[in-house]
Amino acid sequence: MSSYQQLPVAFERGAGVWLTDQNGQQYLDALSGLGVCGLGHAHPEIEEAIADQAGKLLHTSNLYHIPLQEALAERLTSLAGMDKVFFANSGAEANEAAIKIARLFGHQQGIDHPVVITATGSFHGRTMATLSATGNSKVQQGFEPLVEKFVHVPYNDTEVLSRLTDANVVAVMLEPIQGEGGVVIPDEGYLKAVRDICDQNNWLLILDEIQTGMCRTGEWFAFQHEKISPDVMTLAKALGNGIPIGACLAKGIAADLIQPGSHGSTFGGNPLASRAALAVIDVLSKQKLHMKAAKLGAEMLARFKSELSEIDGVISVRGKGLMLAIELDRECAQLVNMALQEHLLINVTSENVIRLLPPLIIDDDIAQQIIAKVVRIVKVFLKEE
Repeated sequence: MSSYQQLPVAFERGAGVWLTDQNGQQYLDALSGLGVCGLGHAHPEIEEAIADQAGKLLHTSNLYHIPLQEALAERLTSLAGMDKVFFANSGAEANEAAIKIARLFGHQQGIDHPVVITATGSFHGRTMATLSATGNSKVQQGFEPLVEKFVHVPYNDTEVLSRLTDANVVAVMLEPIQGEGGVVIPDEGYLKAVRDICDQNNWLLILDEIQTGMCRTGEWFAFQHEKISPDVMTLAKALGNGIPIGACLAKGIAADLIQPGSHGSTFGGNPLASRAALAVIDVLSKQKLHMKAAKLGAEMLARFKSELSEIDGVISVRGKGLMLAIELDRECAQLVNMALQEHLLINVTSENVIRLLPPLIIDDDIAQQIIAKVVRIVKVFLKEE
């Protein structure tokens, strides 16, 4: 089906930060497959883990204990300060589990029509429930009627949230940084204020860390920048470095709401996906890549600001760790093709925001190559060169 507007290139293999197309041409990947390949392509330790596991066991189903899944749950809950995990196959599925937890929580509180608060500009997935939770009418168009009981409030605005009086509200669901919405970074203290509001009202705080998690922003999870803890957190993308896996973590009362028969997944947490994710965590931990993302990301952000901030047409240069954005004053989707001509892979989101999600394994030289190429095409696009 015509689901995608695909670019005129097809890749045959990858190595680290590089992809090679069918004609043998190399491209510098500054997008990581939309934040998935945080360790780059064909990472030797991930390759070895996947190949070894494929020769042992791929699937048994969740009718039986899966030791690798249990080991992965132990690692994730320890890193995140959570209690339990439900494993799925994607970010949308992880968010579906989070929404179901919120509704179970509401019914346990005697609320027949539980409401989940989400933010305008958010993106939580393309299933019917996650699409309804998403605060973007453009991606919802044509799929009405939407799933009920989602209310959208302005992002980075606690005043509106604190004035809500609907007794049916049971949870607030947010991205710590809005990725698809344009790499929108809230004010310092925003998440803590939301945490406090949730505590005051007996609401669950659900954080969608699908794009920000797994060391991308300079911490293992973005909520750790503010020293808070959510009740529910979702992961996917970089957790498997290309192997499909999603995870919904919960703590406290939220961790015990899903019981046998209330939710499930045929493939979720299978031995192959769990082994891959364990290998990813091992590499991230051994190489302290959260620290590298923080340091190198700050350096790249400073360089981008130095090169672009004073140029007419550039509204904002922003980032957190290796999640970087350049916002222009006009639509700029054509920059993706311009970058492709420079053998560079980037993305434009929210129509006028250049989004960069380079692999966490990049070094200073690769970082400088990305900066030089992006600065050049932006200046050409804005007719500064």
